[in-house]
Amino acid sequence: MSISVRVVDSTSGCSVAELAVTLHARENGAWPVVARARTDSAGSIASLSGRALPRGSYRLVFDTGAYFAERAVDSLYAEVIVSVHYQGDPGHLHVPLLLSPFAYTTYRGLAPKAVAAEQT
Repeated sequence: MSISVRVVDSTSGCSVAELAVTLHARENGAWPVVARARTDSAGSIASLSGRALPRGSYRLVFDTGAYFAERAVDSLYAEVIVSVHYQGDPGHLHVPLLLSPFAYTTYRGLAPKAVAAEQT
């Protein structure tokens, strides 16, 4: 399994570039860091780990406080933590994040490759 993300600022409709995202895996009750990355100009990280991950529980930590602070925008959340328990096929998990200063939404999305394949 691999995990990708896409982050969009829903107040502007723009992709969120250079947002720090940390991936953690649950191990014996702890959450050690598996990978760290920053979103690209399209607000995406194609693969957080760069390698196949086993099924299990993961946490994505988005550093949203720094993003809004850099823009001098008051916000409620210092970070957004999305915890997922993945038991499905060992393929790919895509987690979009729609972000605003006082709310956020996330869902299981289609991986970018899957979207491109459906459009052909």
